[in-house]
Amino acid sequence: MIPTRKNAQTWKGSSAGVEARNETLRSTRHLGRTIWKKWSGYHRRSLVETKMGCFKLLGERVMARDFDRQVTELQVRAAILNQFTRLGTPHTIRVS
Repeated sequence: MIPTRKNAQTWKGSSAGVEARNETLRSTRHLGRTIWKKWSGYHRRSLVETKMGCFKLLGERVMARDFDRQVTELQVRAAILNQFTRLGTPHTIRVS
């Protein structure tokens, strides 16, 4: 699902794409844009796309030829990304 523009209008028609877009538009107007994104899981999609982009920056090709070594290579890349994410994530503390 892709969120509609802020000034979007309903489309006329009865195809599946038109119906889905109009339903998204109705939901966005009813719930609000921020709540709709959380409800629909849009933020998770955005985070996954960002993480995959970072994963590709480590190299788009697998260098190893043997399958077991390919698995190990990809696991090392994932471990590196997880460590970078852990280092860059702020630790927030609620102050009351």
